[in-house]
Amino acid sequence: MAHISRRNFLRTSLYTSAVAGAVSPAFTFANDGPAANDKIECAVVGIRGRGGSHISGFINDPRTVITYLVDVDEAVGQSRCDQVEKKQGFRPKFVKDMREAFADKNLDVVGSATPNYWHGLSAIWAMQAGKDVYVEKPATHNLFEGKTMVAAAKKYGRMCQVGTQCRSNPALRDAMKFMHEGGIGKVDFARGLCYKRRKAIGALGDYTQNIPGSVDFNLWSGPAIFTEPKLTRQQFHYDWHWQRLYGNGDSGNQGPHQLDIARWGLGLMRHPNKVVTYGGRLGYQAERKDPTYVDAGDTANTEVSVFDYGDKTIVFETRGLETPDIDGAKIGVVFYGTEGKLVQVNYGLCIAYDKQGNVIKEFKGSSDQFHFDNFINAVVSRDASSLNAPILDGHLSAAMAHLGNASYYLGEKNKVSVDTLCKEMEKIESRDDNKDTVLRTVEHLKANGVDLEATPLSLGPQLKFDPEKEEFCDCCAYAKDQLNREWREGFVCPSVDEV
Repeated sequence: MAHISRRNFLRTSLYTSAVAGAVSPAFTFANDGPAANDKIECAVVGIRGRGGSHISGFINDPRTVITYLVDVDEAVGQSRCDQVEKKQGFRPKFVKDMREAFADKNLDVVGSATPNYWHGLSAIWAMQAGKDVYVEKPATHNLFEGKTMVAAAKKYGRMCQVGTQCRSNPALRDAMKFMHEGGIGKVDFARGLCYKRRKAIGALGDYTQNIPGSVDFNLWSGPAIFTEPKLTRQQFHYDWHWQRLYGNGDSGNQGPHQLDIARWGLGLMRHPNKVVTYGGRLGYQAERKDPTYVDAGDTANTEVSVFDYGDKTIVFETRGLETPDIDGAKIGVVFYGTEGKLVQVNYGLCIAYDKQGNVIKEFKGSSDQFHFDNFINAVVSRDASSLNAPILDGHLSAAMAHLGNASYYLGEKNKVSVDTLCKEMEKIESRDDNKDTVLRTVEHLKANGVDLEATPLSLGPQLKFDPEKEEFCDCCAYAKDQLNREWREGFVCPSVDEV
């Protein structure tokens, strides 16, 4: 019997299946894409949670087939393989180390839904191996890797889409067009909201026994400092978001969606000139009725950052305790124009109001699939300009969270009274009423039982940033350290010059 390559076998069997299902897979790729009539071979890296959306996104596109699933957890991986086999009629290969999948020359596309601290390196390795990448938000864990990702996409001619799917949702696309055409007049200020209830993750301790036995902890740790292995939170999965070694808090978790929309709406394709942040990890003592309680998280659950772009301002508010909405939105953006305002209420609804508060227009429509389809269209056409959320946008939006967090971390020990905070924030140039935002934040905390005399807010310094050089201006070494991380041997992110 003649030898048949895996790709040719897949092409033949999938073509037969497609004909039987009355779906034609025939189309032509340009330049460096797969040959005509081939299915686009995809790998999904990180297959819990959001990874399931990547699996669905690729399975639901008749042009693609999932040939690899990658995860550090063998049990989760094999279970997902069973699910994919039932849906697409072909069992993907499971591997724990993403580099094994990337080494396969037949592989075309990588979907990365890893934890934050793996996003950058997984995407860079994939692009270096000649793969196109759909990487989840935040695009980066730190600014350094973001610069390298942008450079890698350009150098290797790769499509790199970031998972800020609002960029492909009709509600947002239509609303942004309306606003850019003057629908609410001149707009120079946006307020991003992440009002998302987050409970305490348990007291800091050694919970090593909670690491699943099927997990390769070395590969899970990847570029982060290896803790030998030691788990310092009760829940292994997800709660890494609130530990800065791995995550970026909610300002860098949910935040990049709204920060991205705020930038988009204001037409900002650069970094801010200045940033200042105040906040804290507050309220859990009152929640537990234990004033000595210390939560295992070390990122802020209350955080307000003011981003100065010179002629425009973005304020981003993170609240992890119970809170009312603003203009009907809790996870959204409010744009303030000279003739009214536009509110992103959720991923699929935006509402424009006139100056009297009357509804002018509503914008509706959303689907995760739109974003995956846009990505695959670009993979086929080899036209990076057709991507709705290219890596540069992802880098700029994630970097806002990193810059805001840098100010907070620098001022974490600078505990201030409410009066002092109001006076200091009144000195900051902004199109917002900074004092009013402080007082609203204080009112919110007090409503959740926070004693601001016992556990006061922290105020970070206003940091000046050079948008072109992508570095802080005249700041201490620790501030500069916030833009990078300590990399572990074998998992080191290359610089722009090394990529």
